[in-house]
Amino acid sequence: MSFPPPPPMATQEPIPTNTASKGLKAGSIGIGPTVALGLAAVAPAYSLAVTLGFVVLAVGESTPAAFLLGFVPILFTALAFRDLNREMPDCGGVFVWITRVFGPAAGWFLGGWVPQMATFIAGAAVAQVATTYLLTFFGLASIAAEPLAVAAIACGLIVLSAWIASRGIELSAWVQYALIGLQLVALGGFCVAAFTAMATGTSPGTATGGAEKPSLEWFNPFASGDMSGLVSGVILCLFIYWGWDALIAVNEETTDRKGTPGKAVVITTVILLVSYVVTATAAVGFAGTASITDPETVSDVLSVLGPQATGDVFGQVIVLAVGLSALAALLTVAVSTPRTWLSMGSYGALPKATTKMHPRRGTPTTSIAWWAGITMAITLGLTAISADFIGLAILSVGLMIAAYYAATALASVVYFAPLMRTSPSALIMKGILPGLGALLMIGAFAYSAVDMLSPEYAGLSWLGIGSVFWIGIGALSLGLMVTAILRTRPRRFFSGQSIPRGNVTTRNQLPSILSTENPSNETEA
Repeated sequence: MSFPPPPPMATQEPIPTNTASKGLKAGSIGIGPTVALGLAAVAPAYSLAVTLGFVVLAVGESTPAAFLLGFVPILFTALAFRDLNREMPDCGGVFVWITRVFGPAAGWFLGGWVPQMATFIAGAAVAQVATTYLLTFFGLASIAAEPLAVAAIACGLIVLSAWIASRGIELSAWVQYALIGLQLVALGGFCVAAFTAMATGTSPGTATGGAEKPSLEWFNPFASGDMSGLVSGVILCLFIYWGWDALIAVNEETTDRKGTPGKAVVITTVILLVSYVVTATAAVGFAGTASITDPETVSDVLSVLGPQATGDVFGQVIVLAVGLSALAALLTVAVSTPRTWLSMGSYGALPKATTKMHPRRGTPTTSIAWWAGITMAITLGLTAISADFIGLAILSVGLMIAAYYAATALASVVYFAPLMRTSPSALIMKGILPGLGALLMIGAFAYSAVDMLSPEYAGLSWLGIGSVFWIGIGALSLGLMVTAILRTRPRRFFSGQSIPRGNVTTRNQLPSILSTENPSNETEA
């Protein structure tokens, strides 16, 4: 296949955001801590514990195949994140990229409001999850059953996360190393014990005849013959991969802000894929689908199967790992969200106060304090509405994830479109694969929205429509209204002065958007 000559392009390399102008500490962390932050944001132990059973319920022994299929759009979207970060390594990430390609209104809504709403709801949820699991681990299950007590302790964990995040990126990274290390040890220990039991014929599923040894058919997405169930399972798998993009927020503090975050994104998603597929295979082979989908097990698979496979002592380590997994995700949000606000404030999209930095620690202390206050308010507010409402809210997050992932992948396709005629590899890597990722995310959004319309979805409805749909679409609609109202206020941003629209052929404009001077930046002692 032949390609016509490429269009004339500027040869000047893009100049990234001057990290010193924001007050961030450049070169503070390498690829290891960056990957740890990305993994921690996903909370793999918790994600598997509460989702695996429902995937098995949807597709049975084809669960490993569902995880493999769910990874495909994630990988394609990760390629878009990698390439856009290489061009515009800004801690604002999707906010800057979508604004650059689609304009300030799209950037503020799809790159600002949507991911922030998703992380706020998720932050409130993981704070409560961490509290519940840790109380159970320490034998305080009676306190874990009291919603007000859980909410109060969850607020304490939010304050703790904010304090660690404010002390510097190095401390945050090392804490995440420890927390993600425990999760991987717990998952690895469970898998080793489960496969050993299968090999020796001592697993519960083998003893009852309810399980079979793993086979290649488990990895064949079409072996189940139930396409509707497969789609449902893939949708579930798709969203438990979410969170790895949080590591983009620390790109300006890595040793190579153009290369390190992009590599970390790909490494993180691959580690998640391997962990999920191997653990799913071990769980299904160890216990069998009937045991996993039992009402006593389906909503918390690892806490039930962990002690059965590894014994009571290591089983408690698994329970602890699930709780600390949620705490690690909360800490990552405390690191990433304020840095997004720092970027938005630097370009005039948020109040000037969001750019205040600690001069020695290099952390956006004011934004961290705001994050803690808002997250605590959401936690207490959702708890006051209903003890179950926060669970409904977290189900609606899938719509928001699909929306901003799709927008980012499309932004990558549009930004790099002029390069696609230069070579087959550019067409595939910068056009076809991210484009497919965007289409799959749009499909996931549409499928999830239709599914949530059902009054039976999550067992609650209002006016004949599922409550989760009202929450998700309501949050998106509110964001559109807020964006419309704000368009007349931060004029420098919404007029396109701070981030003018462009693509890869207008690289020479980047010094004006990613300014080496930040007049709005302030520091505090």
